Amino acid sequence: MCKGWSMAEELIRRLRGTTLPAVLTPMRDDGAVDFDALDGYAARIAARPVGGVAVWAHTGRGLYLGERDRAAVLRAWRAATAKPVIAGVGVPRAERPDSPERAVEATVRMAVAAAGLGADAVMVYPLASYAGLPDGHERAIALHERVSAESGLPVLGFYLHGEAGGYAYPPALIRDLLALPNALGVKLATLDRAMACQDAIRAAEPSGRLVVTGEDRMFGPSLMWGADTALVGIAAARVELTTAVLDAWTKRDDDPAAFLRASNRLDRFAEATFHAPIEGYVQRMLWAAAWEGLIPATAAHDPYGPRPADGEQQRVVDVLEELAKRGNA
Repeated sequence: MCKGWSMAEELIRRLRGTTLPAVLTPMRDDGAVDFDALDGYAARIAARPVGGVAVWAHTGRGLYLGERDRAAVLRAWRAATAKPVIAGVGVPRAERPDSPERAVEATVRMAVAAAGLGADAVMVYPLASYAGLPDGHERAIALHERVSAESGLPVLGFYLHGEAGGYAYPPALIRDLLALPNALGVKLATLDRAMACQDAIRAAEPSGRLVVTGEDRMFGPSLMWGADTALVGIAAARVELTTAVLDAWTKRDDDPAAFLRASNRLDRFAEATFHAPIEGYVQRMLWAAAWEGLIPATAAHDPYGPRPADGEQQRVVDVLEELAKRGNA
């Protein structure tokens, strides 16, 4: 058995059936990372019922952070938990590669840096430019192979919706990605494309690798369709709300109605936080994290998203208070 698969197999065993928050990066109103708030946030999330954490993901604005801040963020999480840390790797927004080849180089550099900082695996942001190339399929496979070879880490594929800069991985690409010996699985974040999500799950299931839902607006259904692990933005602020759904689905034979109740609660919150403009969800998660006491309100700012509409924060708070009054975690 090759070393890459041995590492991947162990992580698959540890992570299957668990929730990994796509963690936030607390920032002040001037856009600077609040590292004191980050340390407290990391300690609080690490103490929750999670299987690990995902850093540098879209929810944490990983591609927007400078290299020094990214490194400090990963170090903080590595210090906070012995559980697996998966780092999102791609092309930092500060870089403007003039070719797909340079974009690959930037992604590989980020993966190597993540390995040096103690990450256990990397989640590879898709290069959307591949979607329009006749050899895009082969390039995507080669990207994942090179990232793993040079970082020495297992890789998680990432089917990311176009609104966040990704592209739709067709089923054939998912099957070939998961045939790589160092593949952990694939994370699905299709946003609201039920058929695409179902097709991707069907393509992934025979591999035996992780089928990871990142479907905040289709969380319960994605589990019913076959997803077995979660890596989602909602869990960055509402861990128990998320894990309750996954746990209820796993134990559905004991109490079938528990899954419906838990899924309905999560859906109510997702409706208030994942809506157009979708890039605003990061700010909404930061507000929720502050309401939860995970971060101070002074560190609940997203400088990279759209300007919030009037009353938007109150809408998030109203839903949180509604769920709390109903006695729901």
